[in-house]
Amino acid sequence: MTRLKSRFLVDLLLRRTEAAGGFAAVLASGDENSGIILVQCSERGEPGPLLERRFSPTGHYIWEAVGPTDPKDGESRANYQDRRRKADPDLWLIELDIADAPQLVAEWAALT
Repeated sequence: MTRLKSRFLVDLLLRRTEAAGGFAAVLASGDENSGIILVQCSERGEPGPLLERRFSPTGHYIWEAVGPTDPKDGESRANYQDRRRKADPDLWLIELDIADAPQLVAEWAALT
């Protein structure tokens, strides 16, 4: 199976979000080839889940909700993102603001 580069996947997610009428931004750039992708979801400025693309034991990538369970706890969310970035400086941090951002990520992931 061909592994797509992280930069390509991020660009595709940004374009897909904007084409659907949402807002997307890169908050932190990671490694062009293999950086982990962390997506900060929100809808009309209201915070939603943090989703991370991870390699599963089955050999495929999956998306999992990570971080604090209360998305409105901005301090815990920021602390989690900081810790995650320190642990992996190659991490991409993407912000999406669109209705049902997790669904958009799931649809996008099915294409990749």
